[in-house]
Amino acid sequence: MDRTNPPNNSESSKVKPKQRRRRVTVARTASDISKPRKKRTRKTQSGGLRRKILLTGIEIFGLSIAAFCAVIMLLGYFANRFSGTSFFVNLLPFAAGVLGMALSGSIILAGWWKMRKWLRLHSEFLTPALSLMLALLISWFVTHDQFALAYGNFRTLVGGKEEAGRMTIAHQVFAAYRRHDTAQLQKMVNRSQEYRQSIEDAARSFNIDINILHGIAATESSFIPRDSSDGGKGLFQITRVPEAIIVQARKRLGVEKIVLENSHHNAFVAAATFKHYLAEMRGDLFLGLLAYNIGPANGGLRFIMQQYGATDFTTIQPYLQTLPRDYPIRVLSYSLAFRLWHKEGKLLAYEEGNNAIYIQRMGIPGLHTGL
Repeated sequence: MDRTNPPNNSESSKVKPKQRRRRVTVARTASDISKPRKKRTRKTQSGGLRRKILLTGIEIFGLSIAAFCAVIMLLGYFANRFSGTSFFVNLLPFAAGVLGMALSGSIILAGWWKMRKWLRLHSEFLTPALSLMLALLISWFVTHDQFALAYGNFRTLVGGKEEAGRMTIAHQVFAAYRRHDTAQLQKMVNRSQEYRQSIEDAARSFNIDINILHGIAATESSFIPRDSSDGGKGLFQITRVPEAIIVQARKRLGVEKIVLENSHHNAFVAAATFKHYLAEMRGDLFLGLLAYNIGPANGGLRFIMQQYGATDFTTIQPYLQTLPRDYPIRVLSYSLAFRLWHKEGKLLAYEEGNNAIYIQRMGIPGLHTGL
C-alpha cells in the first residue's frame, strides 16, 4: 500500500498543472475575444452618431428651403395686396398679416416637433425624407409666374425707395425692348457676329458683361463702323478719351499705338472707357453709361450732378433736357436683346405668351433685376 501511494501522488501532481494551464488558456481566450467586441461597439456608436447628424442636417436643410420660399411668397403677396399708405386700409392689415404668419409658423413648428417624435418611432429616415419632399413641393412653385411676381414685390418691400426706383427704370428698359422692330433688331444681331470675338476679348480683359458692350456698340454704330460728323470713330464711335484710358487699352492689347479704325482696338478703348466711368460713378450702371456717353463735355457727369444736387439716375434725368438721358435705356434694351440671343438662340417677342415674365425673371445685364 505504501509503495503504490507515491505513483498515485505523482499522477495527481501531473493532472493539476494541466488544469491550471487550461484555466490560463481559457482566461486568455476570453480576454482576447472581449477586446474586438469593444472596438466594434465604438465603431457602431461612431457610425450611428454620424448618420444621426447627417439625417438631422438633411431635415434642417429641407425645412429651411421650404420656410425661405414660403416667407418670400407670403410677404410678396401681402405686400402687393395691401400696398399703400393708409393706416387702416393698408398698413394695419399688412401688419396683422405678418403677425398671423408668425403665429402660424410657430404652430406649424410645434406640430412638426410632435409629428417628428411619432415618425422616428417607425423609422429615422421618415423625417428627413418628408422635409425634402416639402422643400421640393415649395420649390416647384418657384418655377411659376406667380412666385416671380411675389418675389418682385418682396424685393420692393425690402429694398424700399431704392428698389422701387430701380424697378421703375428697369421697366423702362423692358418697354424699350418691346418697342424694337424684331426684324431690324435681328439684322443688327447678325451684323454683330463679325465683331463678336473682338468684343468678347475686350469684355474679358476689363471684366465687363459682354452683353453690355454689345449694347453700347449697337447704340453707337448699329455695328456699321464709320466716322461720324461729331468726330466719333469706328465701332464704338470713340471721340475724346483721356490719355490714361488709351494707355490702359494699349497695355491690354500689347501694342505701341492705338488705331481707332481697327475694330479690335476700338473695342478695347471702349471697354477701358466704360470701366473708367463706371468706377467714377461707384458702380452705378445707369450713371456709368450716361457718363460714358456725355464724356468730358460740360465738365463731365460728376460735375453736372454736383451742380444740381442730384444723387442718382432718377434725380438727374429732369436736368438732362439737352443731353441724352435715354442713352442708358437704349443701351440696356439692346443688351437685353443680346442676352436673349446668346441664351435662347433667338429674339423673343415681349408681348407673346409668358415672354414678359420670363424676360423679367432673366433680368437686365449688369443690373441684377432677375425676379
